[in-house]
Amino acid sequence: MIFKEITDFFMAILDILNYPDPRLHTVAKPVKEVDASIRRLIADMAETMYDAPGIGLAATQVNQHIQLIIIDTSETKDQLQVFINPKIISKNGEQDYEEGCLSVPGIYENVTRAESIKVEALDKDGKKFTLNASGLLSVCIQHEIDHLLGKVFVEYLSPLKRNRIKNKMLKYSREIDQNRSRHVNI
Repeated sequence: MIFKEITDFFMAILDILNYPDPRLHTVAKPVKEVDASIRRLIADMAETMYDAPGIGLAATQVNQHIQLIIIDTSETKDQLQVFINPKIISKNGEQDYEEGCLSVPGIYENVTRAESIKVEALDKDGKKFTLNASGLLSVCIQHEIDHLLGKVFVEYLSPLKRNRIKNKMLKYSREIDQNRSRHVNI
């Protein structure tokens, strides 16, 4: 119990990269060993995702270019799923889903993805598992794996929509920078 309290105390909220940051297009490298530093990153990513709030986060979005995603689609936000070196090994059907993204705040657009998938990955302890997913979980896994491949969901949209979103995000970024320069931390 004391260890959990100590680790909770030291968990960090990480900065989430915002589109069109070029680092979001970095292809993630496989995790070679699931060790304490990976488990620490998982804890920090979970804290970041829940705080945002979101239902999925890829390491790429927090400027860590390794193949690691976390997801929690539960209503109670207490069923964190960890996917290390995830690979989709089969896809079936099609579904349109309105997606959003922590790296593209405030933007929601329909994207067509596979309705169900089978994914293979390692868990937080480095044990291999296979999962069949459909519906929201399927969409979320596909969305987060795209991040590991250097792709953001807006790239599924028409060039016109994508350009509008890019301009909106650049304006949003400038406003945040301006607000930061007005505040002084003492």
